[in-house]
Amino acid sequence: MQEDKIELTEEVVLINAAKTDPEAFGLLYERYVDRIYNYIYFRVGCAGDAEDLTARVFFKALRSIGSYRHMGLPFSAWLYRIAHNQVANFHRDRSKMQEISIENLVVEDSSRYSSLEHLIETKQENAFLLGLVNDLSPQKRELIILKYVQKLSNEEIGQIFGKTEGAIKSLYHRTLVELKEHAKQHQDIRNL
Repeated sequence: MQEDKIELTEEVVLINAAKTDPEAFGLLYERYVDRIYNYIYFRVGCAGDAEDLTARVFFKALRSIGSYRHMGLPFSAWLYRIAHNQVANFHRDRSKMQEISIENLVVEDSSRYSSLEHLIETKQENAFLLGLVNDLSPQKRELIILKYVQKLSNEEIGQIFGKTEGAIKSLYHRTLVELKEHAKQHQDIRNL
């Protein structure tokens, strides 16, 4: 816990420096660009669009960093909020939600499997799970990505969604219940 406080204090110093020093902002960029890109990529499903939107996020962050106020949350929560808004604008402009291809999400190293059957079974399980996630509403799908892919806390997700931590816990619970029900329905259909 003490280590987290030291890391947060160092981050605050770096953020304050970045308000006047482009090199300090460059360090923040290097620290977070991969995480923001991955988050956006999972939301838009296209590397080119994800690269463009990631650039927009950091351009907006650079323009707005002077007004950034540390509120006790990691700087990444602010960046994810900007990314969330950029992705929402992207989808609104496109007016059609793009499905994420399962093939692009699951990259397996086949050398770690002892048998072809095990590899096929694992790919089928991953495809099944990703299909369930893709069937969720955009907000619930984003929640799953932030929680399990980006490994953010409920508090950080709340900041991104503009909701309280309690509201995120409730949404998370409802999402898991929905996933469980859909999994059971699909399993029942498979058993027919």
